[in-house]
Amino acid sequence: MTTTPPNPADQCNNLALRKAARYLGATYDKTLASVGLRATQFSILQQLSAHGDMTITSLADTIAMDRTTMASNLKPLAREGLVTVEPSPTDRRARIAAITPDGLARLKEALPLWRDVQARFEENFGAEDAARLRESLAAVLDTGFTPWAE
Repeated sequence: MTTTPPNPADQCNNLALRKAARYLGATYDKTLASVGLRATQFSILQQLSAHGDMTITSLADTIAMDRTTMASNLKPLAREGLVTVEPSPTDRRARIAAITPDGLARLKEALPLWRDVQARFEENFGAEDAARLRESLAAVLDTGFTPWAE
């Protein structure tokens, strides 16, 4: 009797993570669309609201994103007047992102929608499982890789 070797795709951590991220990300995007935000934009506004003005590099680090992608993600938010991106007064090479009053208003408008999708996910997946998932995913960030190192 011959056994079929396991399919590498079925064992790929990256594929499993990306499939789940696309599925859940699309759910959050669909939910937040009515207020004109994508999930990534919501997360950026949340971080700026919680932490205040941040360099693009610091903001990218808090969201686990490379600096260039973060700068690209800030552009539509800046065009809509939801954030500002200005040169740092102390370091001309750095740029500072800040949430605007319009950005705070949009975030406030989006929060009930975000809370709803959070609650629905935790109801369907299980609140304890969701908490463990977040802990496991946070631990992934401590595995020693340096994907954005130059």
